[in-house]
Amino acid sequence: MGQVLVLNASYEPLNITSWRRATVLMLKGKAETLEEDSSRVIRPDINIPTVIRLRHFVRVPFRELPVTRKNVLQRDNSCCQYCGYSGDKLSIDHVIPRSRGGLDNWENVTTACITCNVVKGNRTPQEANMLIKRKPHRPLGHLSLEANKHIHSGLHREWSKYVIGWD
Repeated sequence: MGQVLVLNASYEPLNITSWRRATVLMLKGKAETLEEDSSRVIRPDINIPTVIRLRHFVRVPFRELPVTRKNVLQRDNSCCQYCGYSGDKLSIDHVIPRSRGGLDNWENVTTACITCNVVKGNRTPQEANMLIKRKPHRPLGHLSLEANKHIHSGLHREWSKYVIGWD
């Protein structure tokens, strides 16, 4: 409920923090407000922020996001990429089957319901006449997955201006 997207000085997403921590950063002059919730007020002159930007650039080391079932489901918004089903009967499908040399990487795995996965079988989507709604891709990082979850839930639609790759 009181979560704030923290952007680096270069406007790239860095973190999601609490509104209290964000307010402290603003009051100390370390951050500026880009978006705020005008319906919630801290003091008469200060609204609760929803997006802040740090005034100084913070260098963040690159950390590759592992290909796990949880991360693939989160990237694909827990939705079958063939038929659009979003329920509890989802599996992970290899676009190019492993038996044909397909790899376990971000560009080759997608979310599929069990029915679509069985119909596709040991074929490529083209051979099975099945279209993929969204081409599998490597997410930018864990933060983009978390931010997308908040955007899709409707809690923080204003974050979509600052998070690359949301759809």
